[in-house]
Amino acid sequence: MSPPGVIRGFDAETGELIWAWDLGRPETKRFPPEGESYTRGTPNAWAGLAVDQDLGYVYLPLGNATPDFFGGHRRPFDDEFNASVVALDYHTGEYKWHFRTMNHDIWDYDLPSQPALYDLPDGKGGVQKALVQLTKRGQIFVLDRETGRPIFDVEEKAVPQGAVEGDWTAATQPYSTGMPTIGAERLTEAKMWGATPFDALMCRIEFLSYDYEGDFTPPSEKGAIMWPGFAGGMNWGSASIQEETGYLVFTESRAAHVIKMVGREEADKADAKDSHAGLSSQFGTPWGAAKWYLMSPLGVPCQEPPFGTMTAIDLKTQQVAWQMPLGTVEHMGPLNIPTRLPIPIGMPGTGGAVTTQSGLVFYGGTMDKYIRAFDLKTGQEVWKHEVPVGIQATPSVYVSPKTGREYVVVTAGGTRTSQERGDYVMAFALPQ
Repeated sequence: MSPPGVIRGFDAETGELIWAWDLGRPETKRFPPEGESYTRGTPNAWAGLAVDQDLGYVYLPLGNATPDFFGGHRRPFDDEFNASVVALDYHTGEYKWHFRTMNHDIWDYDLPSQPALYDLPDGKGGVQKALVQLTKRGQIFVLDRETGRPIFDVEEKAVPQGAVEGDWTAATQPYSTGMPTIGAERLTEAKMWGATPFDALMCRIEFLSYDYEGDFTPPSEKGAIMWPGFAGGMNWGSASIQEETGYLVFTESRAAHVIKMVGREEADKADAKDSHAGLSSQFGTPWGAAKWYLMSPLGVPCQEPPFGTMTAIDLKTQQVAWQMPLGTVEHMGPLNIPTRLPIPIGMPGTGGAVTTQSGLVFYGGTMDKYIRAFDLKTGQEVWKHEVPVGIQATPSVYVSPKTGREYVVVTAGGTRTSQERGDYVMAFALPQ
């Protein structure tokens, strides 16, 4: 079983452990009983945390209990807290509330990014203390960060049923109906696409060869299409909120996965390095899981483009203000060969955007090697600069305390979709 997902608070000056929150053993306040460990295999927080200093709360975006695609052995507290936002008192570790974005998650839809905090105007001269949580599913949950209750409507909807022997599927799943859903429209055969007619034909054949009933098609022995894939939708980058406009800005990727459940004998052949690609063992369960992207023979996603977008949502109206394809095929292409053509098809990306008070959005996590600036009101690209290797990090913006000059800084180390690597730290500023 995996290590404990316990959350711990330390004194930053002395290094002393102040508290521990073990969701499987809530009576544990600091150290586990002598000779024992914290509860092993519980959902953990692998993404960034967020803090409200006025309330004294820390917010945890949790994942799942392992393994990702089989939940037959999970304990009640694993399912209660999987894919949940949890609020703790950061002084004491005392549990305050949690909100679950998934029921019995067997799709690896763990929460992948830091919650964004915003004081949302209530239309009466006051504000609601809001928390915005992005998900891999394309759902955006907006919660009261003091109570955990949804500010905008959330509904439980019926989803497809059926699972491999020994597991089960939840009858319903939560949908954030009060906010737009991004990049999760149901796939169809007609939406299968290719760089060539042959590619498109093969993608249609592939699409029809797997199980697919829309959202939450259960992983199966035949192979089930998972859309959005477990890499997102929205992933690492979290969201940026420009406070004056109330625009929520974020990026998302669009690539479907196929999940095929395999028996124990075949699963035992898995290599540990393939936990997020290829065959994973899911050791200790009856089933392993083989995983791959739904791609054409030329290595292009099978569904129609865009394959990645940037979106701005006006939180005052809960409407999409603009959405645009993000990134070109200049440094990527079929068979992983760069096309050298800056066609804005929209590509999967990593990292997050940052917004500024001046009304710009900076982003660098595209597969083409650029940092870009966009107009916050329209999404129009206003500047770009090519960097030596790809960027996965969110840009930083700061003002020099000596000169008052504003800088944008990125780290370019290469991306996981390319073999190119570097160790560049690059700063940009307007001409003096």
